[in-house]
Amino acid sequence: MNELQVIQSKIYEIRGQKVMIDRDLAEMYDVPTKVLNQAVKRNIDRFPSDFMFQLTDKELEDWRSQFVTSNSIKMGMRRKPYAFSELGVAMLSSVLNSKTAIQVNINIMRAFVVIRQMLITSPISKTTMLQQELKELKEYIEEVFADYNDINADTRLQLELINKTLAELQVQKRLSDRPHNPVGFIKPK
Repeated sequence: MNELQVIQSKIYEIRGQKVMIDRDLAEMYDVPTKVLNQAVKRNIDRFPSDFMFQLTDKELEDWRSQFVTSNSIKMGMRRKPYAFSELGVAMLSSVLNSKTAIQVNINIMRAFVVIRQMLITSPISKTTMLQQELKELKEYIEEVFADYNDINADTRLQLELINKTLAELQVQKRLSDRPHNPVGFIKPK
């Protein structure tokens, strides 16, 4: 998996936003999570609520449930993690001013752009695909109904023919069941 895919795998959707968790960012920046969070707290004015927020207990549980892990339920966390939006990650580069942080930040921004492009183009292609499938289903249903109507017309003709034949047979049977006047001399009994 290339670096861009690794970064994309660490972008989650929480509160309807694409975010990255503090410990994943710290790992990528090659600093302890504690150091990253201290740098953020020293510059807290740069991180309004749309740049960074702390996960609630429910959000943390939902986030943890996405992973199959044999680690403890806390997954090594002593506190609720912070989530950074794309803007928050961009702001981190001004707080963590090392060459590694700058390079990692560039890659993270590229990953966010790729995800945004996928979200923009994907619904259009999915809509087109769904429209095509709907068109194919409509054509199929029309064919089935046409076949059904043909079968009904054929069946109706066959039933009419059967009824006509049965009527003719009944007439013949009635004629054959009538007593016939014998031809010739009749002997008295």
